[in-house]
Amino acid sequence: MRHLMLLLALIASAARAEDARPFNPSDYPPGVQQALRYANEECTSQDGGEVSFAPDTVRRIDLTGDGRDDYIVDFSDTKCGDRETTYCGTGGCVMNILVTLPDGSVRKVFDGHVRSYKIMPPRKARGAARIRFDLHGSFCGGFGPQACVKQKAITASPFTFKQP
Repeated sequence: MRHLMLLLALIASAARAEDARPFNPSDYPPGVQQALRYANEECTSQDGGEVSFAPDTVRRIDLTGDGRDDYIVDFSDTKCGDRETTYCGTGGCVMNILVTLPDGSVRKVFDGHVRSYKIMPPRKARGAARIRFDLHGSFCGGFGPQACVKQKAITASPFTFKQP
């Protein structure tokens, strides 16, 4: 019986591995592809070699509450050759948020460094999702490791975080 269970587990693992596709930037709209090109340009400028994207570099999710896919491009697990820090530093990792407009085009509404983020539920049904951003302490008047948390409802309007 134990051998049968092991065999079934191996078959299931192999099936999942076959279903896993490598990350492909062309699976996304042109606006998202443009955001991904940043990784290649940055790596090239540092003579870093080939860029490898993590499977979850792009997250598709309706952030604005309009029923259309929006996108979070998170470079935290993106590698430039064998370099670990091309896209990340003490302020976090490069992150872009892109929203899909009614005409189907994609607009970048955020481009900055984020230590981490959490998507919060909208305050009302069919409203914009809020994102809780953990930022470098300087965005809250402190310094590096100090906690700095900001929240923002995601709309089609671009936004940025400013240091005081």
